[in-house]
Amino acid sequence: MEHFTLARVIHIIAVILWIGGVAMVTTVLIPAIKKMKSKAEQIKTFEAIEGKFALQAKVTTLLTGLSGFYMLYVLDAWDRYLDYRYWWLHAMTLVWILFSLILYVLEPLILHKIFKKAANQNPGKTFNIMHRLHWVLLILSLITTAGAVAGSHGWFWIT
Repeated sequence: MEHFTLARVIHIIAVILWIGGVAMVTTVLIPAIKKMKSKAEQIKTFEAIEGKFALQAKVTTLLTGLSGFYMLYVLDAWDRYLDYRYWWLHAMTLVWILFSLILYVLEPLILHKIFKKAANQNPGKTFNIMHRLHWVLLILSLITTAGAVAGSHGWFWIT
C-alpha cells in the first residue's frame, strides 16, 4: 500500500498546483491584464505568463491523471463509475478530460491562433470571454474537489 499512498500524495499535490493555478489565473492574472491600457501590453503579458503556466498545467494534469487511474486500478474501483453516489469520480474524470483536451489539443492547435487574432481585433471582448470561461472551469473544478473530498471520506450527499 506504500505505492498507493504515494500515488494519493502525488494526486493531491498535483491537483492543488493545477486548480490553484487556475484560480490564480482566474481571480488575479486575467483581471490585472484587463486593466492594462495597451492592447500590445495585455497580449504580451498574458502570453508570457500563460506560456510558463501552460507547462505547469500540463505536468500537473498528467500527474493527476496517472495517479488517479493508478489508484482506481489498485483498488479495482472501476465499478464506482456505475454507482451514482460516486458522482464526484465521474466529475473528476470529466474535468480532467476537459482540461487535458484544452491543454494538449485545443490550445496548441486551435485556441492560441484564435486568441491572437481575437485579442488583436478586440482585446476587451476577448479577455472578457476568456475570463468567463475560466470562471466556469474554476467553479466546476471546485465543486468537483468538494465532492471528491467529501465522498472519499464517506460522506455521500446523495444516498
